[in-house]
Amino acid sequence: MASATSSSARHLFDESKKRLCARVGENANNLGSVARQVIRGSKSNEIMHQTLKNFTQVDVVSDYSHQNLQKMTLILQHVGYQYDVMQDSVNHLDYLKEQVTAMER
Repeated sequence: MASATSSSARHLFDESKKRLCARVGENANNLGSVARQVIRGSKSNEIMHQTLKNFTQVDVVSDYSHQNLQKMTLILQHVGYQYDVMQDSVNHLDYLKEQVTAMER
């Protein structure tokens, strides 16, 4: 009877040990899955951080470009004024040439 009980206990112990190993294996798989999710989550967080950084840089570049366009518009306007003044001076030169030619006669 002692051997039947010890054999039964050994069988029960072995079965419990197998179930425990199976659960540990399942938990290890679940832990691996959780670890993969954490790694994916951290990578997506890094990607979001990099995307935000890039967007901020694009925003700064866009602002600089807008400021440069405003400056170029102002320069173009001043060049236009200078062109008008030079054109007016050329027209005056023609008038002055006519006057000099008239005085020489």
